[in-house]
Amino acid sequence: MKNILLIDDEPRNIFALSATLNSKGYNCIAANSARQGIAFVQQSPPDAILIDMMMPEMDGYEATRIIKNLNPDIPVIAVTAQAMLGDKEKCIEAGADSYISKPIDVDLLLLTLKRLINYEC
Repeated sequence: MKNILLIDDEPRNIFALSATLNSKGYNCIAANSARQGIAFVQQSPPDAILIDMMMPEMDGYEATRIIKNLNPDIPVIAVTAQAMLGDKEKCIEAGADSYISKPIDVDLLLLTLKRLINYEC
């Protein structure tokens, strides 16, 4: 079973993603802030991270840079409602390995996880 760290300040998003991924055989760990997510990465690196890019205090862009400096091998998937021209590139420039816009296409998310961590439930 692969561990997926969900970093999002919105409890409903964490609940929905956790329920979906847990039902597909993943083990989800939730962090409700970027700082808490970084602490999880330092303590017990997950197999992959889904991170909301728009959070208070520290946004997902800064958190992704810090996470990639700590452990560049952890795949980071940027999850954001921002889907304008250039937003995907901004996420990739911050260090994200992939980008998925909200509302999340579950099939795309599962394909992305399969590609990044070579795991199929």
